[in-house]
Amino acid sequence: MSRRHSLLVRFFAVSALIAACSIAVTAWLATQATTGSIRQEQGEALATDATLYDELLGYAATHPDWSEVGPTVRALAARHGRRIALTTKDREPIADSGGPGAPPLPVTPKVVVDPLNVDPALKAGGTDEIDPRAVGPLKLTERESADLQRKARALAECTGARISTRASGRPHLEWPTSAAPGPPCTVEKDLDLPVPTEVAANTDLLNRAAACAERSGKSFAFDPQWPRLTVDVYRSAARLPPETAQCLTTARREQLIPYVAQPALLFLTAPTGAEPATVDLSTAGVTRIALTGAAILAVAGFAAWLTAMQLARPIRALTSAAQRMGAGDRTVRVEEAKGELGELARAFNTMSAALAETERQRRALISDVAHELRTPLGNVTGWLEATQDGLATPDPELISMLLEEALLLQHLVTDLQDLARADAGTLRLHREAVDADEVIAQAVAAHRAEAEVQGVALRAESRSGLFLHADPVRLRQALGNLVTNAVRYTPAGGTITVTGRAEGESVVVEVVDTGVGIHAEDLPRVFDRFWRADKSRSRTTGGSGLGLAITRQLVEMHGGEVSVTSTPGAGTTFRLVLPRLPVV
Repeated sequence: MSRRHSLLVRFFAVSALIAACSIAVTAWLATQATTGSIRQEQGEALATDATLYDELLGYAATHPDWSEVGPTVRALAARHGRRIALTTKDREPIADSGGPGAPPLPVTPKVVVDPLNVDPALKAGGTDEIDPRAVGPLKLTERESADLQRKARALAECTGARISTRASGRPHLEWPTSAAPGPPCTVEKDLDLPVPTEVAANTDLLNRAAACAERSGKSFAFDPQWPRLTVDVYRSAARLPPETAQCLTTARREQLIPYVAQPALLFLTAPTGAEPATVDLSTAGVTRIALTGAAILAVAGFAAWLTAMQLARPIRALTSAAQRMGAGDRTVRVEEAKGELGELARAFNTMSAALAETERQRRALISDVAHELRTPLGNVTGWLEATQDGLATPDPELISMLLEEALLLQHLVTDLQDLARADAGTLRLHREAVDADEVIAQAVAAHRAEAEVQGVALRAESRSGLFLHADPVRLRQALGNLVTNAVRYTPAGGTITVTGRAEGESVVVEVVDTGVGIHAEDLPRVFDRFWRADKSRSRTTGGSGLGLAITRQLVEMHGGEVSVTSTPGAGTTFRLVLPRLPVV
């Protein structure tokens, strides 16, 4: 059997095994839910658990401890026919409806009753898992509540609104959705303003939140008038940043701790501890389930076979494409589909395109290097042969010209070596604290004579204190390449300005010239190796074409970035952005 067929067989076998296990589990679950009485009993049990949890949660939210919870527990147990037990987190008894001689409690509690961390599975709602009945210091005095109730009734009689009362004792008006506008109503304007109890609680809450933010190393300054303008500061926290809102939640829990009962473990069991009776399936039911399972197994097996075939086709295509790529075909691509195999196909196509591009760049590099070396080597060889044949005299002018060509070759080889070391990761930087102003001054001084010969004004504009953690030699090399490029393409009478300034956490160095500029379509290729604006590649109008590529490598090794903007006929600006050395 071939490897491909073996893969299909294994896949089919695994798929069939999974399908069989799934059907067996499904059938077992189906047998457990065959009778309506069992489903009804389970639903009622869940509803009862939620009701009991909510009752005890409300007690914990409105009492500072569990000392008087016993009557409540016994009343709930009698009403719902359950044994209810509460213990501390250390399993010390708080209250138990089972009484003396009751069976031991289960190992795992049903839930933790904590009004400051409501279990969303048993009770939905609340704000940040805090029970809304836990109001703590926001509980109004009887006089404050009565005064607000009087004002609310006056407004309700005028507008038809309905009054409800919150846990804090504050009235809440619910407006009818289709109420017609009535005559103007005379109501006290301070109905929606906080009363003294709420102002004190809100102020304390914000002070606690500010302390929380200070502990976290963050700032949290609030308007002192805010507690006097907002009834419930916590409910208006949605407009605050997430970090501040989190501190407000923490502060609210701290504020409520003295007013609510401590977390307790809740155990809910049957009064006698007896296990529920199991359901005895009839023979007809078992036969029906077996026949249904066999039918589903057949369908699942057929589906698995189809899936295996659909998976095998793209895998075979990828295998064939990989073999062709290994044989040297860089143009091979595979069809992209959806899903994981489609992602694999896209990754393969991306890899193939990258290899093709790498191969193109390798060939272009070899061609460019050969082109750059051919001219100076041809000049040196030609003049040496002419001198050997007696057709030229080795005078100082000839020797100077040969030396210039040799230096050009040396410069080209050095540039290629720097790029190769940078690509290989072996080019090391010797970092130290460097003032960018000094680097700019040195680069300008080194190229001023060259600029004066070209009739170009070269100046520096920067200030001291722009410290970098950089290699000064490599940084001067990168900046020198930009200045050299600017001098080369700026006509006589033009200006070149090298500036340095701080921008936030970075130091920005710009080389601005009034030269010939670069066309927009050429800007993306400025930092490519051996690229020159002069398509003729003349030595009089360009260097080796490696300077800008080296500059980009050196700047990126320093953790910075380099960019260029240009207007043809107006000038070019090269911009270096380097991380600034933090001031200690």
